[in-house]
Amino acid sequence: MESPSDEEEVRTFVQVLSEKYNPENFPYGQGVVVMSGPPGSPVKDRLYLPSILVLSDSGIRKAGDRSDIATFCNHVVELDLSHNQLNDWAEICDIVSNIPHLDFLNLSMNPLSGIELEPSMAEVFPRVRQLVLINTHISWDTVHTLTQHTPELEELFLCLNGYNTVSESQTSCPSLRLLQITDNQLQEWAEVRKFGQMYPSLKTLVLANNSVDSVGDTHDTLQWLFPNLRSINLNNSGLRKWEDIERLNFFPKLEEVKAKGIPLLEPYSTHERRSLLLAQLPSVVLLNGSSVTHGEREDAERLFIRYCHDHPEQQLPERYHILVAKYGELAPLAVVDLSPRSTMVDVRLGERVEAVSLRLEQTVGDLKKHLRALLQVTAYGIRLFYINREMSSILGPEEMKLGSRALHSYSIRDGDEILVVPKVKSHCSSSDL
Repeated sequence: MESPSDEEEVRTFVQVLSEKYNPENFPYGQGVVVMSGPPGSPVKDRLYLPSILVLSDSGIRKAGDRSDIATFCNHVVELDLSHNQLNDWAEICDIVSNIPHLDFLNLSMNPLSGIELEPSMAEVFPRVRQLVLINTHISWDTVHTLTQHTPELEELFLCLNGYNTVSESQTSCPSLRLLQITDNQLQEWAEVRKFGQMYPSLKTLVLANNSVDSVGDTHDTLQWLFPNLRSINLNNSGLRKWEDIERLNFFPKLEEVKAKGIPLLEPYSTHERRSLLLAQLPSVVLLNGSSVTHGEREDAERLFIRYCHDHPEQQLPERYHILVAKYGELAPLAVVDLSPRSTMVDVRLGERVEAVSLRLEQTVGDLKKHLRALLQVTAYGIRLFYINREMSSILGPEEMKLGSRALHSYSIRDGDEILVVPKVKSHCSSSDL
């Protein structure tokens, strides 16, 4: 049995509301409206609440008096209850049921793992359009109960909930337009495709930071499952095959794709990654957050033809033949070595000389970090001086001051020298100057 002191430690929604919006916390002045609470209410006289309430990280565990909630929250449309201690759907429903115009509800970071929502209680969410359940570890059964009783729900956020599978619902949610389920543990497309069955009107699907390894359905199946999908985010997924990129074209209305950090693109430069993706996604107008211009698309498609030029006939994708019909056979460009340029220089620190290979696309700042580790310099810092051996008698050493400057801008050649001078931390004061 709880002691009175234990009971006092349980903070309620009404208590936090009263503390945050107590008139004593605000100067009286123009635009301030004071309302009277119900007789005997702990809320007492108080400020007229804003329509957007943020009560995050307040230790809330229970609702408190329903009449107080109804009196002061009748006009509230957005409620942020993230980072609290709500672990009982009955308490959450007591709050929501007394906010009749609630449009946005954030319950993120509340401990809802293993706490099931009874269908009879879920009827208090009829007007909610945006529901945020990040890092609650809410069960799929409760998710389905919520979506079945929230007829106007448009956006659902289920990030960081530890899902590695998706439990199907027997009832679809035709109102849902956006599903964000980033930072979970989904790996197989067989799980992802269930979203199409459950949310047939889905326009935006954010799958970033899941290890989804393929897009594994046929043209007809993807058209049927995701007829309205316009945007998909596959950043940091596990895609490894170009066939998966080609299948993105099977979504009939897809216009935006994000696909950064996937294993498939690791061997390529930044420019090649964008071009090779773009050439195979003719309907995409926004790629990795950037708009696609007509000129960029044409350059990418021409690059793709040349990229495929030496592939065996049986390995050529369909897109290659479409682009050849558009531009004709393009002769390969002159072979250019795109590997990072490097040169050998002598690095001198006092009497010590080391032969070092420099990657010339590095910056001066990168080189300083590398040399401090290589030479095990423990001083406050180092200064670098570039010595052109052919011109040293005329030019002398050139200090490499700007950390963001690329090494190739110095025209460094084999046999040149880099002089390393440790810095000495100054102890002088303004009176010494």
